Amino acid sequence: MKELILNDDIYKMNWIEGSTEWGTVKCTDRLSVTKESSCENGVITERYIFTNTTDKYVFTDLDSISIYTPFNDDYADSKTCLTDRCHTHIFCGGDISYIMALRMGGQAPHLGLVLTKGSLGGYSVERDLSRMSNDRGDFIMHPSPTVFEPGGRLTIEWKLFSHNGKEDFYSRLEKLCDRFIRVSAERYTVFEGEKIHISIKPSFDFSGDAVRVTLDGEPVRSTVSGGVIHIDEEPRAYGIRTYNIEVSGVKTFCNIYSLPSLDELAEKRCRSIAKNQQFKAPGSQLDGAYLIYDNEEKHMYYSAEYDRNGGRERVGMALLLARYLKHHKDAALESSLKKYMEYAERELVDTETGEVFNDCGRDDSFERLYNYPWFSLFYLELYGLYKKAGFLDISARILEAFYSRGGEHFYAIEIPARAICLALENEGMRSELESLKARFVAHCRYIMSNGLCSPAHEVNYEQSITAPAANLLLQTYFITGEKLYLDGAKQQLDALELFNGVQPDCRLYEVAIRHWDGYWFGKRRMYGDTFPHYWSALTAEAYGSYAEAVDSDDYREKAEHARRGVMPLFRHDGAASCAYVFPHRVNGERAGFFDEYANDQDWGLYLLLRSRDISI
Repeated sequence: MKELILNDDIYKMNWIEGSTEWGTVKCTDRLSVTKESSCENGVITERYIFTNTTDKYVFTDLDSISIYTPFNDDYADSKTCLTDRCHTHIFCGGDISYIMALRMGGQAPHLGLVLTKGSLGGYSVERDLSRMSNDRGDFIMHPSPTVFEPGGRLTIEWKLFSHNGKEDFYSRLEKLCDRFIRVSAERYTVFEGEKIHISIKPSFDFSGDAVRVTLDGEPVRSTVSGGVIHIDEEPRAYGIRTYNIEVSGVKTFCNIYSLPSLDELAEKRCRSIAKNQQFKAPGSQLDGAYLIYDNEEKHMYYSAEYDRNGGRERVGMALLLARYLKHHKDAALESSLKKYMEYAERELVDTETGEVFNDCGRDDSFERLYNYPWFSLFYLELYGLYKKAGFLDISARILEAFYSRGGEHFYAIEIPARAICLALENEGMRSELESLKARFVAHCRYIMSNGLCSPAHEVNYEQSITAPAANLLLQTYFITGEKLYLDGAKQQLDALELFNGVQPDCRLYEVAIRHWDGYWFGKRRMYGDTFPHYWSALTAEAYGSYAEAVDSDDYREKAEHARRGVMPLFRHDGAASCAYVFPHRVNGERAGFFDEYANDQDWGLYLLLRSRDISI
């Protein structure tokens, strides 16, 4: 199949465009494959029938069978993306597997896939590496490991159908798949003292004795009420916990992540940063810097190359310490933070002009506007910690420098507009306040003039362009009270939500699609779906601010899920990883791993802490 255009699609989008044709199969030569396809009432049914052609048993693994399903998911310019590209949300959950493809602009019809026979155990991607961060790749479905007796057969069958959005998609799964089970959890990441609540709702009749749930091979107690199976229990251990679910022979799972209390996690992470990631060498340019830590080889790492240097995103470590110290007195951690402050003012920030440099040595050979709001936010956190107006003055000066360099046309991440305006007002710094308010208003006018057709940044179109647009508009709404900014933010928010899936996995639920960060920030330099990545929390910020603006419990809940969705990057002992590369393989190379570098992920924990106490 080379083309799939949905009925009533005014854009005539081809939903299955890729480098390899849809339905291409690669498998061990001990198996033969036949394909069947039919269409009824707009629903396409595809079958792939695999037969053992030998007189020996054949045992397969995930690499043995590959079925190409190239949903049209890549990033051209934003205008093209909105109408002719889709976000592809994949859940390979064994017998319960599905794909929810959503047009990036949000206009129905959308495309869905649901498995109706067989089991899928994972997916891989093949990418056009010449397009770097702008191609998510062709998706490849892998049937679960199977034992074929001589002459034995396996049928993989799925249905392709149109739908009108997330809720309609799940509603249609129940109608199209007679064995469907909807699995959901109250929280996919739980902290010490919180219970695990999982609901399992089969679309078919079942008896209580047909239910089996296990964790690490041990049975889990469940109850049945109103056709729904409930699990309620205390976490048994830290880490990713896989609840294996079987109802009347239909098998799937739910992944939950368990951590210590948030305070304990933050303390351990801060201590790990101070111990393992702060370079100390008096006289060195890097003295006091927070650097990458290689969890595999147990050492710090620095390179002047982009996302491995002594500046940029790594200021997130300092932000985390400053936010933690605001509520927890700790001499050792404060000493570490002050040493970083000395480093920042010596090497990265001109506090007189507001200029922010890309690396130590005041190296700005690569000018990067993202750096400015981050260091403005850092000084704003120092103001909140020490209550010294001088830090606030530096924070404001940095933002003015950002705007003097063209920031008004740049969708920067984490511009602290609302917080700095409140702080400037409290300090009576009226001229600085009025100047920055005018800057924020002009910036928002530019964003609104573009609508959803945002300019390309480091990626042509991505979640961390749309999220900053929504966030700045929401902050400016709170600053000015003018509803046009709230309306503009809602337009961005509607597009932003489409990046997030709701699969029953702690690394996927309300986690935004990103698929390049492991290459730029990780040790293994691997492209591929990065679930989770900490900038997914930017969507949580938009959800939370919108919830506050319109008093929405629904968006408050989405915000909490999205904030917790980045927590699998942190371990209970304070170790951390910059990215989880999710697919089974990427361009043939084994993936499915937490990258060994602790790099820039502390923004995620910082944003969660800040959400508990948003005041500066």
